[in-house]
Amino acid sequence: MSLISEFKEFAMKGNVVDLAVGVIIGAAFGKIVSAFVDGIVMPLLGLLMGGVDFSKLGVVLKAGDPAAVPPIPDLILGYGAFIQTMFDFIIVAFAIFIAIKVMNKLKRKEEAAPEAPPAPSDETVLLSEIRDLLKNK
Repeated sequence: MSLISEFKEFAMKGNVVDLAVGVIIGAAFGKIVSAFVDGIVMPLLGLLMGGVDFSKLGVVLKAGDPAAVPPIPDLILGYGAFIQTMFDFIIVAFAIFIAIKVMNKLKRKEEAAPEAPPAPSDETVLLSEIRDLLKNK
C-alpha cells in the first residue's frame, strides 16, 4: 500500500500536474503551428518562389524500377519536409521566447514592488516602551 500512496503523493504534487498541463498544451500548440506552416506559410513561400511545393522537394539518390515485381520505388532524399519542420521549430521557439520574455518582465515588476518595513524586534519595542515611560515621569 505504501507504494500506491507514494505514487499518489508524487502525482498530485503541483509541479507534476503543471508539467502535464504544459506538455498537453505544448502538443496542441505544436499541431496548430504545424497546420499553420503546412497550410499557410509554405504554400505562400512556394508561390513566391515560382510555384514550388516544398513537401515534394527532394533529390533522387537511386532510381527505382517500376517494372520489377514488386515495383521498386525511387530512393529520395526529401529535404522539403525538413524545411517545413525547420519553419515549425522557428515559430515554436519564437513563441516560447516571447512567452518567457513576458513572464520575466512580470516577475521583475513583482520583485520591484517595495516591501513593507520589517517589524521592530522585541528588544526595540521594549526599549521604546521604557523610553516612553521615562518621558512621562
